[in-house]
Amino acid sequence: MKNVCILAGARPNFVKVAPLIRALQKADGACFELVYAGPADDPTLEDSLFDDLQMPRPTTFLGVDSVSLNEITSSVMAEFDAYLEQKPADVVIVVDDLASTMAAAIVTKKRGIKLAHLVAGTRSFDINMPKEINRLVIDALSDYLFTAGVKSNSVATREQGEASQTYMVGNILMDTLRFNRPRLRRPELSGIALDEPYLVLTLNRRALLADEARLGELLNALVESAGATPVIAPLRAKAAEVVGRLCSSVKIVPSLSYLEFGWLTAHAKGIITDSGNVAEEATFNGVPCITLNSYTEHQETVTKGTNVLVDGSAEKLSEALQTMLHGEWKTSSLPDRWDGRTAERIVQILLSE
Repeated sequence: MKNVCILAGARPNFVKVAPLIRALQKADGACFELVYAGPADDPTLEDSLFDDLQMPRPTTFLGVDSVSLNEITSSVMAEFDAYLEQKPADVVIVVDDLASTMAAAIVTKKRGIKLAHLVAGTRSFDINMPKEINRLVIDALSDYLFTAGVKSNSVATREQGEASQTYMVGNILMDTLRFNRPRLRRPELSGIALDEPYLVLTLNRRALLADEARLGELLNALVESAGATPVIAPLRAKAAEVVGRLCSSVKIVPSLSYLEFGWLTAHAKGIITDSGNVAEEATFNGVPCITLNSYTEHQETVTKGTNVLVDGSAEKLSEALQTMLHGEWKTSSLPDRWDGRTAERIVQILLSE
């Protein structure tokens, strides 16, 4: 029996973990524990999240609650080391590129335990980004690099130097989207008609929210170009406060449950975002998407999908919105291995050794 420990560092990680847990539950020869780096009372982990994803809550909470990246790193290292002392694992799976992810990866390798990185090989190639450093460290330490596409696979293989450790398993987010597509739930938003065309705005990156001058220009360009088309923004506390102060024309609504947010974005005329995951979902749903950043770690959403980058430029945003609203968006297709079987491939690899 192979003991698998899955470490989730933040709310978005659970969307990618859910199909992995379902695959492990069906597999012979494996048992698992789900560990969360944060506290049990984390307000972002509402019960509806686990109900929507049809997955269990974590069995262990490390209790780390800080906004300082260095404090998160040191605290998670200490707490996760104590956890592994009590509950040894054969393999630890870490997700994405958070400070907590890197901390858990370091502890895992110091204990001589096999390390698997889910969504390996993603790069912005901007070393000034803390997450880029996390990605480099985690990939360098990993025994299994599970990549989502051709671009990330070539990056991981080139940097790791050992092709046998790199596996292009596909995009695990698609497992979750395919599983939940029939279960999406239309939200009830007071005073907002969802039967008419609308745009969805999401914002969560700290750097953009902190640069209020640039964000204000982007928001003004957005509402001016949108015209009569409403812009609906399901935002969490900090983002809602900043956007509400900078632009009164955006219709800010409380953050939605996973299934409600999925319905809202799947039926939108278009999406404006700074999130790679939201851009991936847009490509899956065939919805035009504008990413406000100058880069994306998910290149296949641009090369094959519905995503367009506007480099933080208000002028480029306006041009892209005009194209979007006139129904002249580029033709797109689904990238390779977005077939909903990523979790199965991962479990098969882990249990074959």
